[in-house]
Amino acid sequence: MTLSYSHAHQQGSGTTEVVAVLVAITDHIARVLTVDQGKLLPNGPLMPLHRSLQAGVRQWVEEQTQQPLGYLEQLYTFVDTNRRNIDGHALVYVSYLGLVQETQTQALQSKALWRDWYDYFPWENHLDGMPSIIMDFIVPALLEWANTTNNSIVQQRRRQRIGLCWGLSEAFLASGQLPDSQSVSEQDNESREWIAEHVLLRYEMLYEAGLIPEAPNYPPNYQAVALPEDWSQRIGVPMYYDHRRVIATAISRLRAKIEYRPLIFGLMPDVFTLSQLQQSVEALSGVRLHKQNFRRLLDSQNLVMETGESSTAQRGRPAKLYRFRHDIELQSLLMDSKLPKRK
Repeated sequence: MTLSYSHAHQQGSGTTEVVAVLVAITDHIARVLTVDQGKLLPNGPLMPLHRSLQAGVRQWVEEQTQQPLGYLEQLYTFVDTNRRNIDGHALVYVSYLGLVQETQTQALQSKALWRDWYDYFPWENHLDGMPSIIMDFIVPALLEWANTTNNSIVQQRRRQRIGLCWGLSEAFLASGQLPDSQSVSEQDNESREWIAEHVLLRYEMLYEAGLIPEAPNYPPNYQAVALPEDWSQRIGVPMYYDHRRVIATAISRLRAKIEYRPLIFGLMPDVFTLSQLQQSVEALSGVRLHKQNFRRLLDSQNLVMETGESSTAQRGRPAKLYRFRHDIELQSLLMDSKLPKRK
């Protein structure tokens, strides 16, 4: 498919499409299932033979990826004004989030491709600390965008949005001297924190500022200094249409819901160690968690139970194996609980 990232869709008679974000955790990596060499999500038009939107999703996912579906929930309905059918009507597409176990053999047979979701959103991966791209490139470029308007109120609001989205205090941004990512400390920026579930807000800001290839105003014409030649690689893998925005929506939803609902259950094998469970939650949230507090949370909520068996560790002591408790109301266990982030 030779389409620009904001290209109008090939014209057809339909007005509604369904698109699926299928998430799996493999080797403690959060991955998303794609088609067309990673440029699209599984998708297809809603047709009269589909008795429901969900039936349409399941059919297209099965045909395009052969990936078995488990947990599935509707995300948002988007209107893509850049995509029109033959009658000139804008295309509407309904997005879904699915939690699955990766089946690599079937995916390979169907030419579907599992991708690390941080390939698309490298700035969201804080497992090893703040990515250098944020302070070295993204924030300076956004501050320059904030100053492109002559309206002082708009400038101030843009700077406030930058601070809220990227976890930076107003005083830190107003200093005019942004250090590189290696020298950012909590003392420098003590009044704000990184909010993991603001994925969509951050993506929308980059889109609005013209800093990603999907944006119609990319590359921006206000840059005093040209963007690096490898900017598109630094800013993540682009996708056709609004499919990267759909993934951002799914990550935001999932990161928010694992704070209070045990959706991680749909992504774990039948038995696991507590370390494997913590690493999987960290893969989704993009931040490290405090080990003891995480385990106290599991104990207090009675989420898991020992199997009586241990893992066959190659190094050190074998770890106890656990399974989730299915005899209690799983959907309400983590209500009002927050993930214990490591300080």
